[in-house]
Amino acid sequence: MEQVRLLQGALPSFSGRGKIYFEYAVPRLGKRIDVVLVLDHVIFVIEFKVGESAFLAHARDQVLDYAVDLKNFHETTHHKAVAPVLIATRAERGSTLIATTSQNDGVLLPIDTSVDQFLDVLNQVLVFCDGPLIDVSVWEAGGYYPTPTIVEAALALYGGHAVAEISRSDATARNLSKTATAISHVATESKALSRKSICFVTGVPGAGKTLVGLKVAAQHTSKDDDLHSVFLSGNGPLVAILQEALARDKVRQAKGSSAKITKSKAISEVKTLIQNVHHFRDECLIDITKAPVEHVAIFDEAQRAWDLAQTRSFMERKKQRPGFSQSEPEFLVSCMDRHSDWAVVVALVGGGQEINTGEAGISEWIRALRRSFPDWHIHISPRLHDAEYGAGTVLKELTGHKQLILNEDLHLSVSLRSFRSEHVSALVKQMLDQDYEMARATLDKLRKRYPIVITRDVSRAKAWLKEQARGTERYGMVVSSQAERLRPHAINVRSPMDPIHWFLDGKEDVRSSYYLEDVATEFHVQGLELDWACVVWDADFRYARGGWQHFSFVGSKWNHIHKAERQMYLKNAYRVLLTRARQGMVVVVPEGDPMDRTRLPAYYDPTFEYLKGLGFQEL
Repeated sequence: MEQVRLLQGALPSFSGRGKIYFEYAVPRLGKRIDVVLVLDHVIFVIEFKVGESAFLAHARDQVLDYAVDLKNFHETTHHKAVAPVLIATRAERGSTLIATTSQNDGVLLPIDTSVDQFLDVLNQVLVFCDGPLIDVSVWEAGGYYPTPTIVEAALALYGGHAVAEISRSDATARNLSKTATAISHVATESKALSRKSICFVTGVPGAGKTLVGLKVAAQHTSKDDDLHSVFLSGNGPLVAILQEALARDKVRQAKGSSAKITKSKAISEVKTLIQNVHHFRDECLIDITKAPVEHVAIFDEAQRAWDLAQTRSFMERKKQRPGFSQSEPEFLVSCMDRHSDWAVVVALVGGGQEINTGEAGISEWIRALRRSFPDWHIHISPRLHDAEYGAGTVLKELTGHKQLILNEDLHLSVSLRSFRSEHVSALVKQMLDQDYEMARATLDKLRKRYPIVITRDVSRAKAWLKEQARGTERYGMVVSSQAERLRPHAINVRSPMDPIHWFLDGKEDVRSSYYLEDVATEFHVQGLELDWACVVWDADFRYARGGWQHFSFVGSKWNHIHKAERQMYLKNAYRVLLTRARQGMVVVVPEGDPMDRTRLPAYYDPTFEYLKGLGFQEL
């Protein structure tokens, strides 16, 4: 009512020139904007702090977040001027500075204003900005097509939002909902016909495979649900971060109500929805005849499941079970096969993302099915033939399998991680494959919408990140886990970091990514994303005309990596690092030091020159 009173005092002179929207919902952020005012040719995003006398930093970030969200994801706001305005009702004066952000895309910097200054601010902004008058009926009919981070998506899905509300639904991304529908159809059909089925969902990095899995699991979280599902992942940081984010949200939602909940209780509840696959495995080991309570198991990053040798070694060393005879995929399918009636396994598969010893890729899943579960129905996309999935040869052997069903909807071909461009994953693949001409062409396509810059200076890269990020857009530094010689730049991959604090905490926390002190490796960031990333490139992965050179730092020197498998892991590590940023990135290739034989310029210069030759802009 205080907002209404203030606006009634300020807006009579603008009668007939616009429209007001109170409590404007932003599903991706799970929040509501106090007021959106569409006036002449400007969209004002107004945040009221009733009773406040100061303009706090977090309030400025909040209103700027709202403005940027509308600019990025509301289709009829894309080409309009957006002015974020912060009103502290007890403040005597605000700065009322009117200026554009560094992106120069029509979003202004947050404007601090007192109640008395508000009318003047409206008039000043209308003079400062240009553009055609906004047709209010056209503007409000515009679609909202957000691209959430995986954390935002999990919060929204488990909060009851439909996938259509929190993800893009334009023509290029429509297969996201198609894929989720296809999986649900398989589950419903399997239950009705008492059959056992497995779906392989493939996709480019950032295409939304995890989002699809979370959507299916979120729809069926109750143990009384006929399609009771569980989301499983071997990605420890991802599981910990999602569990923590959901638990914090549960506690926050319950605050001030009679249904208060403790953090430990919230964590306990969340763990039934999202589990570490190893905990699921251990439960199944206790009683090898008992079927899991869930009939639908969704395995995220299924390509990272262990092969027989790694599984056998683990079982002998950690579980005192010598002679274990099943790979991890075979054992996990066998757990679901214990159901006497029906079961569904959903394997979410990323191409070219195996990054650690013993990760079997998709081929071991297919071998396990052919070897031990011939009656299971196999639903796959024809795209599984693509080389990055490493399944081509084995897949040919399934050609005569009587329960093989090909379904194009099980492949997600468009990257949603970067809402600015779908070409980022293609560019990274071309860079790593040294496909020079194609990489240059792809870079030209995304240059304006997705900035990628290169530098030799870490401090300059940090400054660029801070200049680019608006509001609470998250930025951070990522490096290869083999990047042992970045210590002179205050980057130590061996220094322990907590991914929960790094990914979830705010700018005021020294443990957060914002501080640019702790770095994350491919193991911390796989499956997650940043808005802006700084990738620091060490001498473990060096450009050479004949192909990339692979090294590990042992003792006091770099040693060549000769095993093809380990070379692949290192290449995939850089693939993961270079595809984490949603909005843009800076790549740092250090200068090297001729006085340090472990950091000679010759180890770094060819890589920098290669990137520069592709057309990347140098800071």
